[in-house]
Formats: sequence, C-alpha cells, structure tokens
Amino acid sequence: QVQLVESGGGLVQAGGSLRLSCAASGFTFSSFAMTWFRQAPGKERESVASIIRTGASSSYADSVKGRFTITRDNHKNMVYLQMNVLKPEDTGVYYCKATRTWGAGRSDYWGQGTQVTVSS
Repeated sequence: QVQLVESGGGLVQAGGSLRLSCAASGFTFSSFAMTWFRQAPGKERESVASIIRTGASSSYADSVKGRFTITRDNHKNMVYLQMNVLKPEDTGVYYCKATRTWGAGRSDYWGQGTQVTVSS
C-alpha cells in the first residue's frame, strides 16, 4: 500500500521556521523524484521545491528561493522541507508528491497534506 504521510506543520510567527517531513512507504522511494506543493485558500496548488531521485539536485519556486531547502534520505524513505524566514504568504496546506516517469509511463503519489499557518 502506497503511503506518503506529511508532518511538521503548525502555527508560527512571521520570521520563524518549520521543518516538514514526508514519510514514504509501499513503493521504491529512491526511484521517485519528490516535490513539495502548497495550496493556499482560494488558490491553485503550486510547486514549491523539487529534488531528484539521488538528491544531487533540487529546484525551487522563486518565492521561496533562499528561504526553503528540500532534502531527502533514501535510506529512511524520507523527504524534508526546511522553511526559514517564513512569511504570511507561505500559509497553506503543504503536500508531498512522488513522481516516476519511464518512456510513456508515469506514476504520481500524493500525501494528505499538513497545514502551515504563518501569522503576521
């Protein structure tokens, strides 16, 4: 059974930090790229940060560059999002997503999300 379980969300003041975790099970974690998404109320879900299968490369949305860091531990089947200097506009539900592509095939798995609220 495939599972992605996010944790670490909560309420924090602007300027503070949070570390989100996503625990993966039921699939070959090291074969999947991982992405953190977020969705604010009334807005579309957006990609925040991605990391390749090996963890050697990552990419970020412009809005979080220099403040957020995505990492992964393929031994523990975990992906993390360290969020620093949080702003009220970072508020939303944060989801992790696993993606694998091969030829014409594709697999995507989503977690259930964790709420992050940044107060001003």
